Amino acid sequence: MKRTGIAAALGSLAAAGLCAPALLPTAHATPQALGTAQARPAAASSCDEPTSTAARVRTGSKVKERNELTLTQVAAMERNFQQRLRRVQASRPVAAKGKLTVRVHVRVIHSGRKGRLSKAVIGKQFAVLNKSFRSAGVGFALADTKYVNNKAWFGDPMTHERSMKTKLHVGKARDLTLYTADLGDDLLGWATFPDEYRRAPKMDGVVVHYGSLPGGPIAKFNRGATATHEIGHWLGLFHTFQDGCAGKGDRVGDTPKEREASSGCPTGRDTCLAPGADPIHNFMNYSDDKCLTHFTKGQATRMKQQWAAYRA
Repeated sequence: MKRTGIAAALGSLAAAGLCAPALLPTAHATPQALGTAQARPAAASSCDEPTSTAARVRTGSKVKERNELTLTQVAAMERNFQQRLRRVQASRPVAAKGKLTVRVHVRVIHSGRKGRLSKAVIGKQFAVLNKSFRSAGVGFALADTKYVNNKAWFGDPMTHERSMKTKLHVGKARDLTLYTADLGDDLLGWATFPDEYRRAPKMDGVVVHYGSLPGGPIAKFNRGATATHEIGHWLGLFHTFQDGCAGKGDRVGDTPKEREASSGCPTGRDTCLAPGADPIHNFMNYSDDKCLTHFTKGQATRMKQQWAAYRA
């Protein structure tokens, strides 16, 4: 989920065994989003689809994400995670160190020439991912790239998400299917959480705006950080501003609490009484791409643990 000024935490009720309206992708939005831009309608409610998804939205976007994570929902997800992690740890050690390599299947949805990303741009995105996740011990290997010329899917991937993913998703829990399309003027990207895979494996994956890849047309959000952010969700991370100043936050001990998502690059911002300035440079915040620089050691550990619990 991402970006500036919009707390776009989408909720997952899967861990609690409940159903909610079908997923609204984790949205990532750009600073040029128009106040008059309308969010696309949510899909019908279904117990067969993920209901959690993390999203990034553009600065100034008026889109409202439909499944914001409540304290109760996050608590249910955490209980499920901790239970699964304990079962895994009882049978084998879960290493916080060592490198984890994710196989990525890229699906470039385009409409004629529009959105038809070059292999060079895709290569630059992978360079960004491997640099961004290096300190966390996570790497990404391109398994294959498939180009899909489909005007409807390209122009409205949210409405057509089920048909698109059902046809194009490949691999198992440890494989990432990364889709690019035109997400409109508000959303930059969305992702599913690891705990959703068993219930809806075909819906697993990450969707990003084609214009958010390196060199794309979305000013301030065209350095590839949207994919980094959304894959962080796919690996089990919450937003750094989860729960605001109250609650247990993002369940990572070394990310200071903050009241709301950051916008731009507000150096020195400190919105909570808890120790530490707001983590505006963290990839799981909503700052501009150039402002985002790192994951913490705690986030790296959580990603490895989530992988062991749900994707290994």
